[in-house]
Amino acid sequence: MQATRKASVRFKERSELLDFLLEVSAAITQTLDLDQLLANVAEIVQKVLPYDLFAILLYSERRRDLRIRYAVGHRDDVVRNLSIAEGEGITGTAAARREPVLVSDVRNDPRYLNTVDAVRTELAVPMTARGKLVGVIDLQSTRVDAYTEYDRALMRLIAARVSIAIDNARLYRRVDRQNRTLKTLANISREFSSILDLSELLSKIASTMHDLISYDAFSILSVDHEAKALKHLFSIRYDKRVNIDNVPLGKGLTGAAAESREVVRVHDTAKDPRYIASHADIRSEVAVPLIVQDRVVGVMDLESDRVGFFNDDQVRTLALLAPQVASSVENARLYAELAQRERNMEQDLEAARELQRILLPDAAPEIAGLEAAVRLRPAREISGDIYDIFEQRGGQTVIAMGDVSGKGAAAALYGGLMSGLLRTLAPRRPRPAELMKALNDALVERKVEARYVTLGVLLWDSATRRIVMANAGALPPMICRGADILKIRVEGVPLGLLESREYEEVTFQAEPGDTIVLYSDGITDHVNAAGTEFGRGRLAQVVRNHCGGTPDGLIGKIFAEMDKFSKVAFDDQTLFVMKVL
Repeated sequence: MQATRKASVRFKERSELLDFLLEVSAAITQTLDLDQLLANVAEIVQKVLPYDLFAILLYSERRRDLRIRYAVGHRDDVVRNLSIAEGEGITGTAAARREPVLVSDVRNDPRYLNTVDAVRTELAVPMTARGKLVGVIDLQSTRVDAYTEYDRALMRLIAARVSIAIDNARLYRRVDRQNRTLKTLANISREFSSILDLSELLSKIASTMHDLISYDAFSILSVDHEAKALKHLFSIRYDKRVNIDNVPLGKGLTGAAAESREVVRVHDTAKDPRYIASHADIRSEVAVPLIVQDRVVGVMDLESDRVGFFNDDQVRTLALLAPQVASSVENARLYAELAQRERNMEQDLEAARELQRILLPDAAPEIAGLEAAVRLRPAREISGDIYDIFEQRGGQTVIAMGDVSGKGAAAALYGGLMSGLLRTLAPRRPRPAELMKALNDALVERKVEARYVTLGVLLWDSATRRIVMANAGALPPMICRGADILKIRVEGVPLGLLESREYEEVTFQAEPGDTIVLYSDGITDHVNAAGTEFGRGRLAQVVRNHCGGTPDGLIGKIFAEMDKFSKVAFDDQTLFVMKVL
């Protein structure tokens, strides 16, 4: 059958059903206009259960009957005049039983109230909210066995969500007839939404509620699922701030409201065994669950020293305000949590920046036989670029510069690991190729998914002015001699990717006046607004024009040209420049 196939195909997985129910909740909570809400419900049901006739009947406690409030396919005279008592017909039976009623062939059921001869199948699903009957959703089809037990269960889930929304919309209509309350609610909504400081918001809620309902005590508690308790957020008693104990979930009137997801009103607390007698003067209480996206996040509780103080209108007002209070408190709580996390993150980043400053050499490192300068410009607060210098015996110095994959804190942490390995392994392995192999083996042993390091290592001998180089995926050094840029070819696989790698070495004989430029890919990959890269060619031109100056001066010229090209950096940028003395 078409309806059954559509529903079963749509919800093959439980996650698909949950997504649909979220869609239902979104559609019915986006408006408090009853007509629009009922139209939304009809559209939602049509998506999964095609019908020929559709009606939403609302129950009137005053008249004690069901009447059509929204219909599709029914005659106008039926919509205007039909009145069904509880227990009458299939819809009245569903209302009386508070259970869905499915009739596969109405011709065989004497309860059917015939409004259209062609109807064969009827499914009536009651809607209840806060323990009271709201109405019935009624679907009719001209086909026998049009709906199944699966459809019956699905409609029960839909009705459970729709009922609260319809009841809220009806409550809103009642409140709408009270101009003073309407204006107050509008002001409350604006004020609550504009306050993100939790302490200020809670005080504002308490004072606003007192203007509406002259309570003697007021509290807001939040649900702590880990502790299985209602945690005290704010309490005031006789105009004085007080602290109250946390309440186990399910205990007391507040616990009952959170567990039942319904307003709990007690006219005389002395006669209700659920009441936790913390103050002898309290005689009546109303506890309102605070629900955000179908999740209970807390309870708003009002108390009075008079028996039967809270009336129906006050309870309706509280029920209407509860969603706004819930969302405002939740937003403020999340904002405070986010602000604290940002403070913690900033402290962590500051500590990381300080650690990185300690790990990386000074801007003008001292290397025998070389004048050197280094500068790092991180794309974020901390960098994934690394560089270090290690003095060896016999006037030799190991110079290492590399780049960790990725950016930010994760790259910097991996870079910290790399720096530690360099400091541990470099003194025992003076040859660049040996050092590269040892570093690769160590990183592979500590493999982190999607993390690797490109690294260049130079062994400088100040006595012979000889440089031995090894490379693991880093950009080759740029060497300027006079007006020429010398090309050095040295290659290798990045560290931390593949096991048992061997690395080659290349020897270069430097001469006095040579300028050696080590640079990260953030230099050549620097992109302008048009998407053009700064590139090795532009870098080489700047180096050629200014390599006669000091290393620090050359770094300044390169960064100045890059800033003219584009002021926005998307990657860490590091320059290590050395001039042979």
